[in-house]
Amino acid sequence: MEVGVRRLAAQWPVLVPLIAIGVLAATWGRSLPVAVVVLVDCCLAGAVLAAVQHAEVVAHRVGEPFGSLVLALAVTVIEVALIVTLMAGGDGKGATLARDTVFAALMITCNGIVGLSLLVGTVKRRIAVFNAEGTGAALSTVATLAGLSLVLPTFTTSTPGPRFSPAQLVFAALAALVLYGLFVATQTVRHRTYFLPLTADGEVIDAEEHIEPPTARATRVSLALLGVALVAVVGLAKTTSPLIERGVAAAGLPQAVVGVVIALLVLLPESIAAVRAARRDRIQTSLNLALGSAMASIGLTIPAVAVASIWLSGPLVLGLGATHTVLLALTVAVGTLTVVPGRATLLQSGVHLSLLTAYLVLAVSP
Repeated sequence: MEVGVRRLAAQWPVLVPLIAIGVLAATWGRSLPVAVVVLVDCCLAGAVLAAVQHAEVVAHRVGEPFGSLVLALAVTVIEVALIVTLMAGGDGKGATLARDTVFAALMITCNGIVGLSLLVGTVKRRIAVFNAEGTGAALSTVATLAGLSLVLPTFTTSTPGPRFSPAQLVFAALAALVLYGLFVATQTVRHRTYFLPLTADGEVIDAEEHIEPPTARATRVSLALLGVALVAVVGLAKTTSPLIERGVAAAGLPQAVVGVVIALLVLLPESIAAVRAARRDRIQTSLNLALGSAMASIGLTIPAVAVASIWLSGPLVLGLGATHTVLLALTVAVGTLTVVPGRATLLQSGVHLSLLTAYLVLAVSP
């Protein structure tokens, strides 16, 4: 009996994603009572933990920075599909959905995940060490993508409002794809060592010590189950969104809070994976996850919504308002000052987390 329980416990990363997908299929598009919503939330939490488990297996097999890229890309692809699906719903809320979701992802990754990772790393070692060249390249790409896609539309004059004209939207989409492609090539081929973890003395760590990598078969299974778990995470987050919307409306909060809550749920796998990496003194891996996710969010979402706008009716609003533009500028400035030395203290983590807190406060009380 005890052996059977242990065997079942060992199989939870396999069973939980399959159960979560089954619950998603049974509840999709339906109005759910509170008891069922609790079950959905439990499955959502289990799917998040399973996704992190399988992502770590894949990352250990392929090594850094490929492992971080796999998780960031997988989450973002599914997130983009969810955004386009919601925009196609025609409920009148799709005009700003892509902008709000991308900006929420930027603030959560560049301030929340970065700040939390630095907090974990500096509490343990006092100083968090990372590669300034690779992290700086990632941050500069994120800043450029955000500026071209989210700030410029507010100041262009070809189309009324914070919107791109069709030609400008095509340019923004192509620029996003090209920059993201260049970064991936830089991260994985031409300058891979810039994105590898460092020791406290600044030496590159190119492999996990004393741990046998998983077999090719185990890696393929984990990769497939990672996709299943991420589909479940995003789908279950969407399933619970009507209850979140009702709760937000009942509390008298702005509609944008719904997007923040859903973004937090969708980014949970990356957040947990980043914190785990920071606990193992792999701060560079944590930063790869955070900035890679921010970059993928823009680099894939903007081209996707540009293509989707061909058949979707209604405007596509991408330009940020004044408050969010200031928060983005502060994030880029603070991020630059954090990255340049290649070493961070507890203070830097506090600054990033305070920016995330400011964003959340202003989302609740604009």
